[in-house]
Amino acid sequence: MNHPDFKRSEPAAPTPHPRALTRVPLPPREPYRIASEAEALTIAQTLADTFRASAAERDRERRLPWDEIEQYTASGLWAITIPRRYGGLGASYVTLAQLFVTICAADPSLGQIPQNHFAVLQNLSDMGDEGQRQRWFADVLGGQRIGNAGPERKAKAAQLSSPTAHLARDADGRLRVSGTRHYSTGSAFAHWIPFRAVDDQGRPVQVWVRRDAPGVTILDDWDAFGQRTTASGSVIFENVPIGENDVVPIWRFEKVPTLSGPVSQLIQAAIDAGIAQGALRDAIDFVRDKSRPWIDSGVNQASDDPYIIHEIGQLQIEVDAAHAVLLDAARCLDTLALGPIDDAICASASVAVAHAKILTTEAALNVSEQLFALAGSASSRAGYHLDRHWRNARVHTLHDPVRWKYHLLGNYVLNGALPKRHQWN
Repeated sequence: MNHPDFKRSEPAAPTPHPRALTRVPLPPREPYRIASEAEALTIAQTLADTFRASAAERDRERRLPWDEIEQYTASGLWAITIPRRYGGLGASYVTLAQLFVTICAADPSLGQIPQNHFAVLQNLSDMGDEGQRQRWFADVLGGQRIGNAGPERKAKAAQLSSPTAHLARDADGRLRVSGTRHYSTGSAFAHWIPFRAVDDQGRPVQVWVRRDAPGVTILDDWDAFGQRTTASGSVIFENVPIGENDVVPIWRFEKVPTLSGPVSQLIQAAIDAGIAQGALRDAIDFVRDKSRPWIDSGVNQASDDPYIIHEIGQLQIEVDAAHAVLLDAARCLDTLALGPIDDAICASASVAVAHAKILTTEAALNVSEQLFALAGSASSRAGYHLDRHWRNARVHTLHDPVRWKYHLLGNYVLNGALPKRHQWN
């Protein structure tokens, strides 16, 4: 039975949307092939130093980082997790986490953009068939980027994982998909946009759509006060034609434990760790170079104030601890990935990453808030643009509520309850 949206085999062209992005990514070019994980991290730090110089300006003007994304892709870093047997570096989760920390410490909006690229590559490893893995891994090695069309905005009681996009056959038997998706980080800059839909039997599937396919519209409607240049807006799919091999039947894996959820969460935690590091670095620089000492301190420069010294030490410990636990969680995933994944292994991965998610969330929020208390009233001036750290921390840490990470841990430790399996665990 055809879905009502699919009444014509050749649908009329959709009416242009007033907020549709008109700029498109450049055609893919084969990126540099990185030879080692150490080289990957060196390249990441070099890029971060470049990205940091203009991060505040991009945020202030809400200027999308088109050129920076092309530079980032050309570096080869977007391909580091492709397994070696498919021609990639096969980088560890430790290196993946550190990549996100490094770039996000410089510009967390730019740093967040490939989150779905890497999460979908993990999905592909876990759920794609051999032909799909060979084809899409080769695409990434050739310079193509993957975005994602995220959850719909639905009624309050609806579940985040319940898709409303529909895949069905038209009158000529060709697969087409329709639906509107939101929170689609990376899609504006992507060549492929995978997203969750339901097929004509009501089963969840992952549909891969070319960004330039007819019927695809990317909207520039992301207007959050933080992470302003991620372009995490909406994507409209109107009777988009889909290839028979461009559908991953994720319904077959609903009861199969994988590392897809923990890896996705590891990336989110790494973004927050980067935000915390960037905020602390700017706090230290401001106190050292611009802050005035308090009148009762008896010192000539704010960096000699014993209370400020103490609090900077506290914040440094908090940031370092969050980073250390993040890397511990990544090492845990690397170890677990060596063997078969069962329910207990999947649960232990989610628990390890939950520890990191809690600490990185709290570090990002605390440091970006305390920055102003330590740096003083001058640090609140618009010209310094230091408020972006708190805005970025507050918006990104809303990705999934940390209170549920505490619940996950407590329920696991107290009651032996295994975490539910989904992309937020």
